[in-house]
Amino acid sequence: MIGKRITHRTADGVRIPGTWRHAFICNGGNFFLTDLFIYADGLIDCWGLVTLDEFERKLRSGWVATDLPEGGRVSAHDLAAWQFGDPHTWLTPELLLAEVRDTVEQLNGRPDSTERCLAAVDVFLADRTEENRATARDAYLAIPETQRHYALGDMDHKDRPLQLLVAGPGGTPDSRYGEPVSQEAYESAVAYFEERARLIAGRPSRVPVDGPVEPHAQAIHVPHSYPRRRADDPGKAGLRNDYPAPVDIDGITYPSAAHAYWALSVADATARAAVAAAETAYAASTLAADAVRREGWEHARTAVMTTLLRAKYAQHPDLAEILLATEDATLLYDDADSRFWGDNSGSGRNWTGRLLELVRSELHAQRAGIG
Repeated sequence: MIGKRITHRTADGVRIPGTWRHAFICNGGNFFLTDLFIYADGLIDCWGLVTLDEFERKLRSGWVATDLPEGGRVSAHDLAAWQFGDPHTWLTPELLLAEVRDTVEQLNGRPDSTERCLAAVDVFLADRTEENRATARDAYLAIPETQRHYALGDMDHKDRPLQLLVAGPGGTPDSRYGEPVSQEAYESAVAYFEERARLIAGRPSRVPVDGPVEPHAQAIHVPHSYPRRRADDPGKAGLRNDYPAPVDIDGITYPSAAHAYWALSVADATARAAVAAAETAYAASTLAADAVRREGWEHARTAVMTTLLRAKYAQHPDLAEILLATEDATLLYDDADSRFWGDNSGSGRNWTGRLLELVRSELHAQRAGIG
């Protein structure tokens, strides 16, 4: 279960969602309580990124430990050290691997073993053949044993109705219950699932009325570059603030949004004019760096940049089309000179990317005649 344990790593400028869980790593005969990070692309960080196949080998070798011996020396880094005394663990390499595989499915929004089991149960209830029951039973047994009692999301009944249903009359359910299933118990399980289906069908949709939470388009990386000339088809370079697309702000025309940003940041009017007239956006930023900044600039800069981006795309419809073509993708904008404006492989705040997404939304609204 992922719950609220959400993290990510960045690979090639793209955020890879992940989660974590506690685990023991055995290194040099000593055990270390640590976090196991699991990512949507199937990589697991257990003191180094490994694939699922490599993770299985780490489990089999005991590097990721599920066997905790009496008297084993344990450390929680910089927190405490102790020895195992009468340790109990319900995990085995097979169980932990199965749970991690389920987690990868959940991170990708794909059916995990529990959801696949419940889908097989639905097939059986619609067509109650022994073949379909056997398929549902196999799917139930594929759920990690530690997770089976959560399968129905019912902590009063746990997974007993599921066990009775897949075992069938005369069959033997999970060893926790042991006795063969009576006809009466089986019929009560069928009734349970029929009532459960009725309740589920009556639930209101959880899909937000105004659309999905996550973007449907893949994230787009806008790498740092130094565009010096306009192009017939600039592509992503046209989204850069230093792309040579003049913007008119309060009657003053600046060679690019970057020129305007750096000029407006400068307190002295003469220095401001020099920045605005710089040959390139890089030269403008260099001149601005040597000038005195306007008072309170750091608090106003996001509002200024928003105004500049709105002006740029309003005054250059061809560039607006490039921005609109990104649909609802997350825009990861790199800026080698600023971790505030750039994403920079996940190390920055990506404010330019975020403001581009805001302006894009406004352009979509204008096109739709909204607002």
